[in-house]
Amino acid sequence: MQLIRGLHNIRPEHRACVATIGNFDGVHLGHRTILETLRQQAFDLGVRVCVITFEPQPREFFQGHKAPARLTSLREKLSLLDDCGVDQVLCLPFGSKLQNMTPDEFVMDILVQGLDVRYLIVGDDFRYGLNRAGDFFHLRSMGDRHGFEVCDTRTVTHDQNRISSTKVRDLLANADLKGAAHLLGRPFAMFGRVIKGQQLGRTLGFPTANIRVCRNRLPVQGVFAVRGWVESHGSLKSYDGVANLGTRPTIDATTALLEVHLLDFKGDLYGQTLRVEFVEKIRDAQKFESLEALQAAISNDVTTARGILTD
Repeated sequence: MQLIRGLHNIRPEHRACVATIGNFDGVHLGHRTILETLRQQAFDLGVRVCVITFEPQPREFFQGHKAPARLTSLREKLSLLDDCGVDQVLCLPFGSKLQNMTPDEFVMDILVQGLDVRYLIVGDDFRYGLNRAGDFFHLRSMGDRHGFEVCDTRTVTHDQNRISSTKVRDLLANADLKGAAHLLGRPFAMFGRVIKGQQLGRTLGFPTANIRVCRNRLPVQGVFAVRGWVESHGSLKSYDGVANLGTRPTIDATTALLEVHLLDFKGDLYGQTLRVEFVEKIRDAQKFESLEALQAAISNDVTTARGILTD
């Protein structure tokens, strides 16, 4: 899959495609249904599948730290879109320039002259352009004029409830990891490159792999039973584990971090990419009076995680 960062990086080989526009946060089952439809259209037309998305997400641009928590970082989202058979992603920087495009300019610059879109899927509530004046009906009118078909997304439900990123966030906020996994079509997960930390876990007897979370806000926080996936000899191997996601109140840390202790793992993970699947929440984060108390709590967490992950 190719990542196109900005309109100026569109090349001739990126043109002629079917496309969809959106945040695609989480790449849940609803998103996957859209992408499957696009793949079929791309096959019928003999063109590429393209996802058009924004960085930062529009609500992050307007609301800053008050915007909803991200389910996926940009890197995670790109990996999931690649798994869904997307050929290319056009990532547009969302700022005043894009915000101030007229609806006609948005369609002409991005969809017609930029990508030469042949078929487009968007939600019927999609708005774009200056003052959000562009809507689904404007898109259809422009499509009729410039030779591309515009279709709206079909609502995908689970247990009669609409699947949405908002619903997934609500489930995660209530520690319903199984419910979130049903809507995502996979366990909620995060991944990233392992960095060096303060090595406090090693001192306490529970060495951790530390990953930056790359989000303004976290969709979940606390201590969890997890499964970690590590590349070993060209293939992925899973390890049970316990993880803390968030800040570390006992040592007065203010930067959010994902700290993972893989059970029965021996080796060096620095610089490697670690994928962490969240299975069940064990407890909220808490401040302990001493490192000895923290050590005892981690020992209990490990015992609890073993019980959860062997059921």
